[in-house]
Amino acid sequence: VQLVESGGGLVQPGGSLRLSCAASGFTFDESAMSWYRQAPGKEREWVSYVASNGLSSRVAPFAKGRFTTSRDNVKNMAFLQMNNLKPEDTAVYYCSAAGINYWGPGTQVTVSS
Repeated sequence: VQLVESGGGLVQPGGSLRLSCAASGFTFDESAMSWYRQAPGKEREWVSYVASNGLSSRVAPFAKGRFTTSRDNVKNMAFLQMNNLKPEDTAVYYCSAAGINYWGPGTQVTVSS
């Protein structure tokens, strides 16, 4: 199993980033995918979920109206589009596959002016 996140970086408040998660080693289109994040000194928290077929998704309350999640079952990739970023969104972001106990390296998102 491999999950590799990318797309993070430094962005100003109000900016946008699109995170990607490249998956391999399991049947991607049978697994729901989630995004989590962990800020320094804080617990890892759930950000978003997308069903295995991509037809349903949801995001955490703090992300509503700003973040959307999607997936491409042909390319075995999941995505997190983040708009109107705030300094409190600064964290390492991870993708996760349902039923698979594996964490990739994550991608750092820093929101700062």
